Amino acid sequence: MPTTYIIGHQKPDTDAVVAAMALAELHENTPTQPDHANSVPVIADPLNPETTFLFEKFGVTAPRQITAADITAEDKVILVDHNEESQRMTGINPDQIVNIVDHHKANINFNAPICLVFRPWGSTSTIMYHMMKTKNVTPSKTIAALMLAAILSDTVGFKSATTTPKDKEYGEELAKIAEISDVEAFTLEIFKAKSDVSALSDEEIVKNDFKVFEFGKKTMIDQLETVEQDMILTEKKASLLAAMQSVKAELGVELLFVAITDILKVNTKLLILGNAEAQVAQDAFGGTVTDNILDIGPKMSRKKEIAPAIEKALA
Repeated sequence: MPTTYIIGHQKPDTDAVVAAMALAELHENTPTQPDHANSVPVIADPLNPETTFLFEKFGVTAPRQITAADITAEDKVILVDHNEESQRMTGINPDQIVNIVDHHKANINFNAPICLVFRPWGSTSTIMYHMMKTKNVTPSKTIAALMLAAILSDTVGFKSATTTPKDKEYGEELAKIAEISDVEAFTLEIFKAKSDVSALSDEEIVKNDFKVFEFGKKTMIDQLETVEQDMILTEKKASLLAAMQSVKAELGVELLFVAITDILKVNTKLLILGNAEAQVAQDAFGGTVTDNILDIGPKMSRKKEIAPAIEKALA
C-alpha cells in the first residue's frame, strides 16, 4: 500500500514535528478519508534539544528520519508547518505533494490543484487541534501534551505577536486533556530546554532553527530563543560570526541573520555578519549596527515581525 508521508520543514522545531504526529493521529481516527490510510509522520533532520526534552519527558519515540530517496513514486506527501520550496526536505517531488497545513505566508506554485489548510494562528498545532475538533476527534493525552508544548513554544508562552485568541483557547483545552494543571511551570520547562545550547557547536547554533527565504536575495534567518542573551553575545559572538561565515558559504545564501531572542526580557538582538546584512537590517528596523549587533527591541516573531521587515527592506 502506498504511504502518505507527513513531514515538517528542514531543521524541524517542535511544532513541525508534533503537527505531523497530530495529523497522523487524526488520519488514524478517520481512515476512510482520501490519503488518510497508511499516514506516517516523518522528519527531515534530527530533533532539536527542546523537542528531544519533550519526547523524553513524555516517553515518546521520535518519528523516523527520511530522505527523498525513501519516497517511492506511488507515495504521497503532506507538508506541515511550511510551504516554501526552500524550506522543504531536499528532493521532494512537488507533484507528490497532496496537502499543506501551515500558518505561514504562502509562497507556492504547483502544476495541479492540491488541498491547502492555512490559518493565521500562532502554531500549526493550533490548526491541527481545530481540524481534530471539526472531525470530533479528541487527541490522546500524550499528543495533547505535545501539541500544547508546540503552541507554547511557537508563541513563546503566548508572548509573541503571533499569538491569537484561538491559540490561548485551544491551549487551555489541550492542557485539560493532557492533565497539565500548571501551564506556566510547563512553559518555563520548555524555555529552559529551548535555551540549552551547551551541547551544540557554533555551526549547529547558527543552523538550529533557520529558514531560507526568497526575498529577491536568498536570505537565511536563524533564531535562537534563550534566557542567556547577554552571555551568548559576549562569550560566543566571535565564534558565532565565524560559524555564520562558514554556513553562509555552505548554503549559498546571499544574506544571513541570526536573531538572538531573550524570551524572558522580550527582546531580540540581531547578530550581523557583514556590511550587506548591516545595511538591510538598519533599513528594516532602524538604529545603528554596533560591533555586529543591532537591538531591534521587543520583536520576537520571525514570521510576523522579523522576516517581513527584512523582505520590505529588500523590495
